[in-house]
Amino acid sequence: MKRKRASSPAPSGPVTLRPPGFVADRAEAAARVERLLRYEFHDRSLLEEALTHQSFAAASYQRLEFVGDAALGLAFSNFLYLTNPTVGPGALSTLRAANINTEKLARVAVRHDLYPLLRRNCPRLDLLAGQFIESVKEELEDDLGTTPYGGSDVKAPKVLADIVEAIAAAVYVDCKFNLEKLWKVTRFLFEPIITAETIDEQPVSMLHELCQKHGKDLEFKPRQKGGTTVVDVIVGGALVGMGSSKHMGIAKLNATRDALSKLLGGGSQQVLTTGVGHGEGHDVGELRECKQKLNEQCSRKHWPKPIFKLEKEDGPAHDRTFVYSVQVETPGASCVTIGDPMSRVKDAENSGAHKMLEYLLKL
Repeated sequence: MKRKRASSPAPSGPVTLRPPGFVADRAEAAARVERLLRYEFHDRSLLEEALTHQSFAAASYQRLEFVGDAALGLAFSNFLYLTNPTVGPGALSTLRAANINTEKLARVAVRHDLYPLLRRNCPRLDLLAGQFIESVKEELEDDLGTTPYGGSDVKAPKVLADIVEAIAAAVYVDCKFNLEKLWKVTRFLFEPIITAETIDEQPVSMLHELCQKHGKDLEFKPRQKGGTTVVDVIVGGALVGMGSSKHMGIAKLNATRDALSKLLGGGSQQVLTTGVGHGEGHDVGELRECKQKLNEQCSRKHWPKPIFKLEKEDGPAHDRTFVYSVQVETPGASCVTIGDPMSRVKDAENSGAHKMLEYLLKL
């Protein structure tokens, strides 16, 4: 712990989630999509329909979303069939689902900032979309590339995926249902496209290697819940992760991501050396709320917002750790704590925040 003479910054206001924006100029909204796609619509009313939610008007994107879902499924089916001549139908189905599931398409909408273009009248929709957008934007840039199908702490709202499907359908209808043209215009949106070589190499292989390193048995246990497949990840006899999807492969990937986020998060050493219990999983969850709790505490006391600073980044790309310090200006002093090494920036920030909260509690 270090203490230094305080400066006199102005108090900050309450910390709130920034609501998603809205492009009121509809001609500009349409122009943004055309610039993004490098495609000029013959019938711009299709694009306006694609950018209208049912909470705003009855003539919404719902019909286009229906077409887009089917068209993208067929476009990816063609692409995967042609580029994977030795892959069987089951694996092709999993690959297709990995590329066009809700999480993947929602990330496309975030990456290209599509939600502000949507006409809507639903504050709850803004809240759900805003939470996911902020969660994705907080991730590391390389994490955005390697987790296009799952991994966010916040569930992807279907509206974000719907926008992508509706825009794709608007192109498809506008070009007279030319599937080849649709693929040519929209393919870049879905990069990185998940292939047979990359679908499980990062999360699943990483989890296997981690368990082998610590001498822990790893088991994936699938079960059915309604029409959904749920996969439990068991490490050393204890439940450490869970994921679900209509497709077994995607459920396994999501479960693996959930397990890794806990094993490599705040309780990694305890989890891998002494086993995992439900209590320890709860502790990791509590740790991940510390940054928010610290922000709220500073706001209540009318202190400046905490300053988070990267102090150390170490290790290879596949096993990198981060150490963050946290500085809080209290009346008469400046307090600084340094967190533990973590594999994710968010967890490293929360570790520093956790230590700061403990220190402030003693004051």
